Amino acid sequence: MIVGIPKETFPGERRVSIVPGTVPSLQKAGFIVHVESGAGLEAGFPDKLYEDQGAVISDRAEVFAKADVLLQIRAVGTNPESDTEDLKALKKGQIVIGVTEALSNANAVSALASSKVKAFALELVPRITRAQSMDVLSSQANIAGYKAALIAADSLPRMLPMMMTAAGTMTPARILVIGAGVAGLQAIATCNRLGAIVSAYDIRPAVKEQVQSLGAKFVELELDTGESEDKGGYAKAMDEEFYKKQRELMAKVVAENDAVISTAAVPGKKAPILITEEMVAGMKPGSIIVDLAAESGGNCEVTKAGETVDKNGVKVIGPVNVPSSVPFHASQMYAKNIANLLLLMVKDEELNINLEDEILKESLVTDDGKIVNERVKESLGL
Repeated sequence: MIVGIPKETFPGERRVSIVPGTVPSLQKAGFIVHVESGAGLEAGFPDKLYEDQGAVISDRAEVFAKADVLLQIRAVGTNPESDTEDLKALKKGQIVIGVTEALSNANAVSALASSKVKAFALELVPRITRAQSMDVLSSQANIAGYKAALIAADSLPRMLPMMMTAAGTMTPARILVIGAGVAGLQAIATCNRLGAIVSAYDIRPAVKEQVQSLGAKFVELELDTGESEDKGGYAKAMDEEFYKKQRELMAKVVAENDAVISTAAVPGKKAPILITEEMVAGMKPGSIIVDLAAESGGNCEVTKAGETVDKNGVKVIGPVNVPSSVPFHASQMYAKNIANLLLLMVKDEELNINLEDEILKESLVTDDGKIVNERVKESLGL
């Protein structure tokens, strides 16, 4: 069995799907690991580290030609700038594992189906206990939440902690985190460690205890949130009437804070607008918003993905691909996730994909020229 690790070609992507430390576990399962030269360089893993672990350094064409399994951060099909040649290089029956944007990118899914590969989407791995070690959404969201706190600290014109100095006492910054999922909780924890006064809001009342355990105040709004959480623990999309009332109640809370970190996202759907342009206008000059949902449309009406917008002295920052800005640890975590999913497909040193396994069944997107995932077909309207 040969597993191939191509270099990522998506603009700005610095992560790598397998790090040198993960190579031995794949070899133990019976894999020969081929790594494209330079694949791990931007993440801090030069070719020699892979060779020291017994991996074979190859060129891109050889990786695609020899691999039974391709492991990627962004699966073939998600990068319109360089995917034409990669799609041509895919072989019928080849296994492709990575983030496929399966719930929102019909072109990527169709391209993978046309190539007749077995494509597994890491973002579709079910949220069950047995699959926690494969949960790439959580591992990368952890990094995004941490980095969002640092972006906020670096961008504010004030320090986060209270300081008692000879020049007087500096009051601590107030930070509101919207969305208490994995990214939000990490942002809360990091802001708290940096000394800010942190509050948090989430439409799921069940997360109140988690927020408080991290030292933040939980903001409660008078809203009916009975159907706010799906069976996987993610926030559900609500109707526009709900979001309208939520925005009205949120305006005062937002205005009281020096910084807002917004993380509210619904998988496969456009991010809900929670911070209106009017709410931004109500914030103090020098305040900032870090919108982690920028890539899926943003939680703030003013957000522009990949840009910083100045609105009456309030900076609205829309970072994209945040985990890639911490590529060393992001790659380490991703590599563990993807390797664990791959090892689930191996029995007695042979590939053996058991589609009765809930994890494999729910993450398989295409097979033998067809889109086989019901959730994906429903999301894309196919």
